Amino acid sequence: MSLQIIPIQKSINTFYLIKDKGAILVDAGWKGCAKSLQKVLQKYEIAPEQIRLIIPTHGDFDHAGGAGELKALTGAKIAVHKKDREMVEKGIFHWPYGVTRWGKVSRAMMIPILQRIVKPPPMRVDLVLDDDGLSLNDYGIDGEIVYTPGHTYGSVSVLLKSGDAFVGCMAHNRMPLVTKPSLPIYALDMEMLKESWKKVLDKGVQTIYPGHGNPFPVEKITRYLSSTAEVS
Repeated sequence: MSLQIIPIQKSINTFYLIKDKGAILVDAGWKGCAKSLQKVLQKYEIAPEQIRLIIPTHGDFDHAGGAGELKALTGAKIAVHKKDREMVEKGIFHWPYGVTRWGKVSRAMMIPILQRIVKPPPMRVDLVLDDDGLSLNDYGIDGEIVYTPGHTYGSVSVLLKSGDAFVGCMAHNRMPLVTKPSLPIYALDMEMLKESWKKVLDKGVQTIYPGHGNPFPVEKITRYLSSTAEVS
């Protein structure tokens, strides 16, 4: 069976269905994403129960908020890093700091509104990840979960042997966040995030799949990082 990577859009978020010998979801979007996933499963004639693992790349409301309903649809386990576990299990609204001018302005504008209307549902984490990550071979996917903190302290990425890297908010590539592939405009620790990028790039990845926006070749982010001296 050949590898399938199917992007699923919900608002400004993109989450991904990865199917090979098995199937997993990377990120879970907002509450309400189950309908979007159902349409995709019908289109590609994939049974919901084929999806065995849901991996929010971090615990923010727009990446983990839909995990509970996706679990109810598929029966899949939810895997979250231990440092973001409390955020998910207690349904904590979380939004990292703005690290660019636009990041600071947009966060200040939007957070009072979203805090009132977005209530992340608390949900139990089935698989607590540690810093060593996890092989995905047991789930029928030739790849691994890699610990890549910086955007949040419990951020992870999914790296496939094919060279595809699903990095959540280690990069942005969508308006109104950014106009081109770049580092995130929100993060808890940018120095930590830069080190995480080094780890990902050392794995020889070829294509970057961000949690906001379309995929892009790794050269775009390496050129960006080099030009801004983000990675030495």
